[in-house]
Amino acid sequence: MDNAKQNKGISLFALIAMVISGAIGAGVFDLPATLANAATPGVTLLTWGITGVGILALAISLKNLVLNKPQLEGVSDYARAGFGDFIGFISGWGYWLSAWLGNIAFATMMMSAVGYFVPSFKSGNSVGAVIVASILSWLLTILVVRGVESAAAINAVVTVCKLVPLAAFALMAALSFKLGVFTSHFWQNFAVNTSGIFSYSDLSFGGFVSQMKGCLMAMMWVFVGIEGAAMLASRAKKKSDAGKATIIGLLTLLGIYVVLTMLPYGYLSQEELVQIKSPAILYLFESMTGSIGGAIISIGMIITIFGAWISWTILPSEATSLMAKQKILPAWFGYMNKNNAPSHSLWLTQIFIQIFLISIIFTEQAYTFAYSLCTSSIVVCYVLVGAYQFKLGLENKNAGWIVAGFIALAFQVMAIVLSGLTYLWLCMVMYAVGMIFYYKARSDYGYKVTYREKIMTGIVVLAAVSAVIALVTGVISV
Repeated sequence: MDNAKQNKGISLFALIAMVISGAIGAGVFDLPATLANAATPGVTLLTWGITGVGILALAISLKNLVLNKPQLEGVSDYARAGFGDFIGFISGWGYWLSAWLGNIAFATMMMSAVGYFVPSFKSGNSVGAVIVASILSWLLTILVVRGVESAAAINAVVTVCKLVPLAAFALMAALSFKLGVFTSHFWQNFAVNTSGIFSYSDLSFGGFVSQMKGCLMAMMWVFVGIEGAAMLASRAKKKSDAGKATIIGLLTLLGIYVVLTMLPYGYLSQEELVQIKSPAILYLFESMTGSIGGAIISIGMIITIFGAWISWTILPSEATSLMAKQKILPAWFGYMNKNNAPSHSLWLTQIFIQIFLISIIFTEQAYTFAYSLCTSSIVVCYVLVGAYQFKLGLENKNAGWIVAGFIALAFQVMAIVLSGLTYLWLCMVMYAVGMIFYYKARSDYGYKVTYREKIMTGIVVLAAVSAVIALVTGVISV
């Protein structure tokens, strides 16, 4: 009986796959052109180094918390344990918001990949594309409703399949690599203005920061999902596997991203890279191998995004069911069906996804809008993970924990400030909606809302109202 119970749960390999598959989704396929539009090879490489250190500190913090606070479950519980129920709710709600907004970005990019075969889908947000994406989204929700563990196992298989086309692209890019092209303007400040004229000047500190700002949001977006193993730690065969999976997944991802984004700098000049159609890896591979190669990468993209979509269908509902267990959301969110899946939360999340899928028909930059909102909202969770690790380090006088927590915290704050606060401002609208559920949970469980919580609620609601006004008046445009 005990052996049977031990065999249940998510394996280390499946957890690593959850990290890799959750992070490698739509973003990587447009990353070479996105980074080329922002920075030279030298600055891009340095920014990868800075981002790698910041994200590694976050991964180490998550690993430490999984191992040393095994009674806590998910990012909301870390924030709640460190800073109180209200902050725990802010973290968990932001995670839920980020996870399903990521699905909107996946839907848009997947339809762009389908557009290689069906031209009317190329924009990613045409009416036909939205209809097909909606059907797929409902089907994935039904899959996860039938059982989270079985969906995670399917995701592990998909993860292996999705790495094949990326490996093929890396091989072709390596064979096509020209050192002279790569080193041309390696350190010079590169800018593309609205008239499409290219200008170069010597790299200065201001120029470096400007280029780095252009890279940060895109780089952070492709790491969103590294917390997937920590979120599913309670379902793992061994809880310690969640910490191992986070570190192994992070280092694997960093290696993949650096190779996939730096090699194209040696295939085309920066000016040519900027002009590549989206998604960049698809059309770069087509230029290297012909139309058959383009078709192969398109199919690979569809499989890749499908795998990420499975991961991110699991994670938002897992976040809200954990919050219900922590009594910061009503018990309704934590209802588990006969397959041990949080079905109420899954269906509610799917309704929100459907509403936003319809709304992207009216958005010019649907993919950028979705991934920017997703990244901005999850940074709040990551900041609080770093802050809690830092706090524990001070309390336990553990220098390693202090350093990891401080770097994770400082990097996330720096990144969101440099990238701009507009999208975080817009996220306040959904945070304000979430307050309704938080107050309902307080009432259901017999807790009083403190004066401090009322003040913080007022700040969130005020920010939400001002964001709506800014959107309506054109101060913010999407």
